[in-house]
Amino acid sequence: MQESPNKPRHFSMFRDFHLADWFTLGNAFCGTGAVFAAMRFLQEGNMRDLMVGMALIPLAFVLDALDGRIARWRNVSSVLGRELDSLADVISFGVAPAALAYACGLQGGWDWIVLSYFVCCGVSRLARYNVTAESLSGAEGKVKYFEGTPIPSSLLLVVILAIAAWRGSIGQNIWFGAVQLGPWQLHPLVLVFALSGSLMVSKTLRIPKP
Repeated sequence: MQESPNKPRHFSMFRDFHLADWFTLGNAFCGTGAVFAAMRFLQEGNMRDLMVGMALIPLAFVLDALDGRIARWRNVSSVLGRELDSLADVISFGVAPAALAYACGLQGGWDWIVLSYFVCCGVSRLARYNVTAESLSGAEGKVKYFEGTPIPSSLLLVVILAIAAWRGSIGQNIWFGAVQLGPWQLHPLVLVFALSGSLMVSKTLRIPKP
């Protein structure tokens, strides 16, 4: 029996991927690797694991930048690519930095809440971008500015953590120490994550998009 010519074509992950999408998956791969590296550091205490995890975030940043350039170079864009990019960014620039921060010693009860807030801000930031991208686009169809800081800006937080780790200022020696607030501890260093998350979801902050 011959199939109807109007029957929708079965979606194939590999067939429908573009070159840029593979770079996006590389971004997600690096972010996932950073999370695993943080867990391994907590399990075995090998500083090399932590530093490898932190090094994967700049690599994810490079891959994230390349996927957009490749899509523009090949003049190929798709809804699938946009969704892949957002999902990969959540891992590499949301969950992974929070996991690395926890591994560095931001493990108080209030720290958990702040780091979770940071991740939720990143998720919200990407969701808002996806649903408003068309309305923010100019006549040429390109988004001219970001509302709030883009989530890859969390790379700066990882750089701060990497410097602290390199100087031995993590764990019990973490910068600014800890304070007891009610039943839980708060490490003041975690407040940079609160600031970063708040800037991501800012409606008034507009940053030109290159």
